Amino acid sequence: MSLPLTLLYLLVLLIGLFIAYWLGNKFGSLKANKYWESEIPNYRKEAIMKSRAVLGGQFSEQLAPYLPNFKYLPTECRFLGKPIDFLVFKGMDEKKIDEVVFVEVKSGNAKLNQHEKNLKETIEKKRVRWVEYRIPEELTEKKDIEDRIKDFTED
Repeated sequence: MSLPLTLLYLLVLLIGLFIAYWLGNKFGSLKANKYWESEIPNYRKEAIMKSRAVLGGQFSEQLAPYLPNFKYLPTECRFLGKPIDFLVFKGMDEKKIDEVVFVEVKSGNAKLNQHEKNLKETIEKKRVRWVEYRIPEELTEKKDIEDRIKDFTED
């Protein structure tokens, strides 16, 4: 067999391999696209169901004080949402708060997330305190209000 004939066979083989690779790549791409096109409705449905569950949970959380077996008066509850659902000020209706309760609302098989577990541990270890913040007086003084607003009120 001569060298030019061997090179011709090798060239035909390489072209054949290239065409086979290209066809395989196109076929695989079409197959993958077809798969994802058929799966998109399932993923959309799953996303919608999860979204509804989350929204339903958030709605239920806010309604919890009005549901049966909730231990506290709705008028003494303050909704926060994050990192805890409610702060309950027991006795607030009688103008004598004697206990502050942190309430996390869960439904179904939901469990505390890591932040909620950490908050629970912090509260149980009584690492809670009271802080009073005073706004600086120069921010609340009203003595020169006419001077501050005259640029806006003059015609």
